[in-house]
Amino acid sequence: MNLWEIFVAFVLGLVEGLTEFAPVSSTGHMIIVDDMWLHSKEMFTKEFANTFKVVIQLGSILAAVIVFKDRFLSLLGLKKLSPDGNGPGHKLRLTQVIVGLVPAAVLGLLFNNYIDEYLFSINTVLIGLVAGALLMIAADWFRPGRPKVSTVDQISYKQALVIGLFQCIALWPGFSRSGSTISGGVLLGLSHRAASDFTFIMAVPVMAGASFLSLLKHWQYITIESLPFFIVGFISAFVFALLSIRFFLKLINKIKLVPFALYRIALAAIIYFFMM
Repeated sequence: MNLWEIFVAFVLGLVEGLTEFAPVSSTGHMIIVDDMWLHSKEMFTKEFANTFKVVIQLGSILAAVIVFKDRFLSLLGLKKLSPDGNGPGHKLRLTQVIVGLVPAAVLGLLFNNYIDEYLFSINTVLIGLVAGALLMIAADWFRPGRPKVSTVDQISYKQALVIGLFQCIALWPGFSRSGSTISGGVLLGLSHRAASDFTFIMAVPVMAGASFLSLLKHWQYITIESLPFFIVGFISAFVFALLSIRFFLKLINKIKLVPFALYRIALAAIIYFFMM
């Protein structure tokens, strides 16, 4: 691995880290960097590129685990965490997270092969980017006045299930898991921060499970020669995801979803005019 390839790994990790949890579609951004880097000059095989994407996604997942480490320890019964909600003893439960995970997990298992074969294309991602942006704009425009749920500890089982149903929309590439679930939460009366917290907490087990399964299938592509490339990408994705998540959570209640929606529409236009 030469210095240029190490730089490529750093840039790809940066893109993954900044976009994985923000409601801007990491898939849409990876299409651009795929075209610019991973498939330019035949630097890498398709299998190698896919393995690298899994590794850098694990870096982003680790960042989310660290940001929400106390919350995850509490959900597993390993740490006592004071609830943020109003009622005595009322706090987010592991069963509520599971309820939110079930719909997308079931549909993902049923249609995984179909999604991989037919939906991963520039055209479908463009549709997802624009449709997801419209959903986010609608969520901000039609949300209830004052949020009924200000923290993640006040989420009910019914709300967890409905947010999980919104997560199913993100099975369409380009829609963005965080974009669809935060929008769903806001429409249900959650604050943007509460919806974001629940979205990120749900994302970790889904992404971690899928990434580890994929990594087991592609383990042979991680060699001694390529190891620096994977390490740089992993660290880059981890660092920038850590910064991105913390910055996003501080900002989301102030700026809401519309700015991210407008960015998505601009990204779709860039992809359409320069890559189609």
